[in-house]
Amino acid sequence: MNPVIRSLGEFVRGAGFALVLLVVLLAVNLMLNPARFHPAAWGTLIGLAAPLIGAAVASAPVILAGRGGIDISVGPLMGFVNAIVIQALFLQAGISSPLVLVPAALLIGAVVGAANGFMATVLRIQPIVATLGTYLILAGVTLTILPAPVGPAPAWLKAMAGPYSILPLGAIFLLWWLVRRTPYYDQLMAVGSDDRAAYTAGVPVTKVRFIAYVMTGVLAGIAGLMLTALIGSADPNIGPTYTLIAIAAVSLGGVSLAGGKGGLVGAAIGAIAIFLLQSLLTAFNVSTYVLQVAYGAILVAAVVLTALQDRHALRGVSR
Repeated sequence: MNPVIRSLGEFVRGAGFALVLLVVLLAVNLMLNPARFHPAAWGTLIGLAAPLIGAAVASAPVILAGRGGIDISVGPLMGFVNAIVIQALFLQAGISSPLVLVPAALLIGAVVGAANGFMATVLRIQPIVATLGTYLILAGVTLTILPAPVGPAPAWLKAMAGPYSILPLGAIFLLWWLVRRTPYYDQLMAVGSDDRAAYTAGVPVTKVRFIAYVMTGVLAGIAGLMLTALIGSADPNIGPTYTLIAIAAVSLGGVSLAGGKGGLVGAAIGAIAIFLLQSLLTAFNVSTYVLQVAYGAILVAAVVLTALQDRHALRGVSR
């Protein structure tokens, strides 16, 4: 079978539920609020959804690497980047140039990702425990730096909240496209699928997983910039709210929480579906508590569907 057709088939099987849900939610939103979802408003909608999409795709590389690699520090890292860029660099140091702020955000993400990777891959601490520690540290430091919301953000960064939000999203997927064309991608998927077999085949398992954590950190840094663009200021409380929603989006998009299956496109589709669900429930003035129930239901449904698909695939192989 043609590799492209095979890859497309695997993607549809993995993200099929998210695609169906996305189409249904989009249709309902169009019927209820056609003006909000008119093509002329798509740029604004992309800007609103960009931080969630960024958080979801940032969470994916570590999950793809397997061994329970769920990084729950992505949300607080976004908030930390938001606080450092606005409070420390822009307002206090007077630095507004994107040539400084963007590399600073990426460097912060890379350093935090490397710290998580060191704990999870070298020290062999359970990933969820290691990143929980990072979660608490980042949340605490962010509140210390920024006890209350402040602003504004630089004009060029606020401009990224509208149609121009496609630029950081495009940069993320360009990076992923380049990664997919390197031997590292095959190593990542092999390690996520079966790390023992990958190690036996000569794949540097620890190095591959460490790089995945660094990649997650860098992508979270970009997501932090998109969050800053959306709110146009710095807020210490918003970043952590993306953590569990991002994981739900990743799972909904067909990325196996066991690792080795899925990709960033599926995670993005899952995030868009959740964004459409948020818009729909908001249109009905549903409380935030019901939104939390919806997120939990989506996560459970996605995990169950993935497990059923894996079981069906194993039965097919055994036959």
